[in-house]
Amino acid sequence: MAHLDPAAPRRIVVGFDGSPTGQRAVRWAAEEAASRGGDVEVIAVRERDEPLPGTSYAFQPYGRRPVADEDSVRAHLHDVVSHITSALGRGGITETVVTGDPATELLKASADADLLVVGSHRRGALSEVLLGSVSASCVRHARCPVVVVPATLGVP
Repeated sequence: MAHLDPAAPRRIVVGFDGSPTGQRAVRWAAEEAASRGGDVEVIAVRERDEPLPGTSYAFQPYGRRPVADEDSVRAHLHDVVSHITSALGRGGITETVVTGDPATELLKASADADLLVVGSHRRGALSEVLLGSVSASCVRHARCPVVVVPATLGVP
């Protein structure tokens, strides 16, 4: 039986955006929770639907991209979590889908978490330009420690 550290994070919240880096963040959080006897809640945040006239796209600050419906987000999240839990032989990961601003929703979740895990979309120093705005906001404002999983693990 593994010795469980009483000071170890018991509730780990991880943000999932559907990207490969997001998948790495979920895997890292699941491995960390398994080694320390904690629980994981994976939160996928759907951005609010703001369709442009005559399209199925939402306006984003850097262009247009499709806005996934909640069922699609939930199905993708479930597929990723199922794959990770079967590979690790560990279940019990809670899957949550909410609609809103990703940084705001993750910061809310950090209020009762012991650890917040987010992915970085770019390699480099800790800055908003390299981290991405959601990760940078979480690092600055979370109410618990934050782990930023790099876009490519093990690559300088």
